[in-house]
Amino acid sequence: MASDLRKRRRTVEEEVPPRDREKEKADEVEEVKSKGLGWGGAFLLLMVARYYSVVYNNIHDCDEVFNYWEPLHYLLYKSGFQTWEYSSEFALRSYLYLLLHAVVSGPSLLLSNAGFTKMHVFYSVRLALGLVSAATEATLVSAANQKLGPRVGMYTLMLLCVSSGCFNASTSFLPSTFSMYAITLASALVLLGGRHKAVVAISAAGVLVGWPFAALAAAPLVVYSLISGGFFHVFLAGLLSTLCTMVLSVLADRHFYGRWTSSVVNLVFYNVFSGEGSTLYGVEGPTFYFLNAYNNFNFSFVLALLSPSLLYIERRDYDSLPRKPNRGYPRLLVAISPLFIWVAFMSLQAHKEERFLYPIYPLICLAAAATIERLHDFLPESWKLHEYLSWITWWVKRARPLVLGGILALSYCRTLSLFHGYSAPMQAYRHLPPLNANTTSEATVCIGDEWHRFPSSFFLPSSHYHVAWLNDGFTGLLPRPFDPALGGTTAAPRHFNSKNKASADQFLADESLCDFLIELELNRDDRTYRSHNKESWKPVYELRFLDKELSPAKTRAFFFPWIWEKSNKFGTYRLLRRMNESASI
Repeated sequence: MASDLRKRRRTVEEEVPPRDREKEKADEVEEVKSKGLGWGGAFLLLMVARYYSVVYNNIHDCDEVFNYWEPLHYLLYKSGFQTWEYSSEFALRSYLYLLLHAVVSGPSLLLSNAGFTKMHVFYSVRLALGLVSAATEATLVSAANQKLGPRVGMYTLMLLCVSSGCFNASTSFLPSTFSMYAITLASALVLLGGRHKAVVAISAAGVLVGWPFAALAAAPLVVYSLISGGFFHVFLAGLLSTLCTMVLSVLADRHFYGRWTSSVVNLVFYNVFSGEGSTLYGVEGPTFYFLNAYNNFNFSFVLALLSPSLLYIERRDYDSLPRKPNRGYPRLLVAISPLFIWVAFMSLQAHKEERFLYPIYPLICLAAAATIERLHDFLPESWKLHEYLSWITWWVKRARPLVLGGILALSYCRTLSLFHGYSAPMQAYRHLPPLNANTTSEATVCIGDEWHRFPSSFFLPSSHYHVAWLNDGFTGLLPRPFDPALGGTTAAPRHFNSKNKASADQFLADESLCDFLIELELNRDDRTYRSHNKESWKPVYELRFLDKELSPAKTRAFFFPWIWEKSNKFGTYRLLRRMNESASI
């Protein structure tokens, strides 16, 4: 067999002009010598992409609002909604994580006299998240440039900039996003090599400040660093990072919860040892994350799952073929190993949410980029030496930009679908009118079954506005305002429980107290909407909203002009104003 391959290779080489062979080899050498785009250039391009995420990204999860934006609003403005997780009785959420973002929002808060509103503070926090995201991802791109070649680095950069998943996750105010920053940076350092202490220290901070369960995703990076970097010194660096972070976390929790406790320990205990835990909030099937990742990364996710085969391709060797230069694929597989461990582990859990997959999003881009770069090597080796089939390899190599372009186009269509279909809530609250400067009256914004799309109190024009829930049949436990009279963050309100059981007085009893109303009207015949009462309500702002239940999955997932609008069904998202409102509003 080897003899036949040698003969075929000699035959093919004889048919290829020597000048073309020399040019091809020269191109390979030039590619290896090239360093590609540096960290600074990658950071600037990523920052442009993250800026658009800052401005146009939706809030995809009500947990982001009520567990992070609302407590942050309370820290800054002494008003905001509290969830049962922030009751001092349970103390599941870390105030250290909130404090980091409160510091970031400080400069914007100080400029309130210069015309900066609460919404400016909101976007300043998002901008800071975008900067951190761009910095960590630029390090990943730089590592790919140096260890895998400039083509892999450029492909990774393009996927990071355009992928819908990274667009969504990069500026989300969530612990899973913070863990994503840490794992991205740690993976980049593993790929670069020789930064073992930093890998372990960064991983520890990402887990303890961000999301404790991300420890499993970071585990292979930590184990690799402990083995490769000298166990004692690397372990000591990780231990010091862990102790410092835990001390800061406990001190922050002691100050805000009013008792000695650890939110990190409490969260792990609740989800692992309390019995029902997070399954109270819904369960999904084992394919949930695969379908979700495909929506956010389309074919690049499939290619990312194929990346372990690159090690086989790298080591595949025929005596008759020239050995390709070592491109660092063994270390690449260590760097992207959190992707496979995390997807497998999370798919086994009953309770699933899109944000749980955030920690490994950038690694999907890196793994897919490496696979695309070696796409032609997935063809049978004999084809490259065959007299009539060798042209297929030639065309596959040159089709790589087309494959990448198709992935990027689908990613852009996915982002457009999310924005055009679901951005109405963040648009509607912008049209709440400011109250007269000298007024002492209050305005109540009432929300029924759209409570989970409330974009946070940062979108309320002033402290004179308040939000109240209307009973539209929801049977779970709703957030309630922090009560300074009970101690604010140190309180343990009796109406909170860990069983997701509704509180008796969580809804507004008298709807006549509503000054404004948020309502989503869907084109269905099974409900009467308050907005139909034209004598009581008039619209202030209306925007269409994609009806997920009545729209086909294939057409709603990606925005293809004409097809998307023609094939999908839409409702109307409304901000309404009571007809007999007071003159001061």
